[in-house]
Amino acid sequence: MKDTKLLTYLEGFVTDKRKKLFKKILENRTRHFTVVLEDIYQPHNSSAVVRTCDIFGVQDIHVIENKYVNKVSRYVAKGSQKWLDFYRYRSDGDNTKDCIENLRNKGYQIIATTPHNDSCLLSDFDISKKTAFVFGVEKEGVSDTILEAADGFLKIPMVGFTESLNISVAAAIILQDATTKLRNSEVDWQLSSKEKEIIYLNWIEKSIKSIDKIKALLLE
Repeated sequence: MKDTKLLTYLEGFVTDKRKKLFKKILENRTRHFTVVLEDIYQPHNSSAVVRTCDIFGVQDIHVIENKYVNKVSRYVAKGSQKWLDFYRYRSDGDNTKDCIENLRNKGYQIIATTPHNDSCLLSDFDISKKTAFVFGVEKEGVSDTILEAADGFLKIPMVGFTESLNISVAAAIILQDATTKLRNSEVDWQLSSKEKEIIYLNWIEKSIKSIDKIKALLLE
């Protein structure tokens, strides 16, 4: 069965209010920016970043699991993980390199969020290029592999005694600033019509209980 026929059928199980909300949110979703979480082992931190991505309209999250398994806490994420697309790198190979290669193939520049000597201040960051913001563990930061492969470095200006921010706070500050500038720019940042259709169908399916049984009956 074609997706259009499937969608038309499944939409009958969802309220008009919810369908309208999905379409409204999709107008503000973007893949111009994406977020990479490298070995974030604390569920409350990674979950807060997931929630932040949803809030600021970043559709995709790339999760690198070299040392630790990344888990999302539903109490922190507040269900936001349900509406995002996750790409996990957890094979026996070099997961960080696999992630970098995948992102480059999709046209992203790799930006490491770290107080590097050559770091660009957030206020000066060029939002015109497709960008993958990479966040690492709070103390250790991003890996050497990321530092060597990065196309640039980004830092948040700090004037206090403390020299680092919690990863979830850093992600919120960066994404709020970058997405606000993006939406006020002439950059083509919105999803394509096809991307919207795919995500919309996915969201519709996630909104229906016993979706597998319903689809099975429909296909019989």
